[in-house]
Amino acid sequence: MAMLLSAIDRPDVTDGSGRAFRLFEVCRRGIERYFARREALARLREFSDSELLDIGLTRGQIEPAIRGLDISIPDWPRR
Repeated sequence: MAMLLSAIDRPDVTDGSGRAFRLFEVCRRGIERYFARREALARLREFSDSELLDIGLTRGQIEPAIRGLDISIPDWPRR
């Protein structure tokens, strides 16, 4: 599992002529994702509480939802 995670965390850059280009592309995609998350966060913060509830979010769940974290409420206590 650790090997799989380390492969995900690091850009796939190998020796060769396209090494710098691939590194640049990895950085560019990361920057694009960052700005897309910022824009989504700003737009969702403009929503009213009732509009957020319509899409299944509360104000405190906006940022975790944008980051792709699980925002579901656990089904507890179970009986």
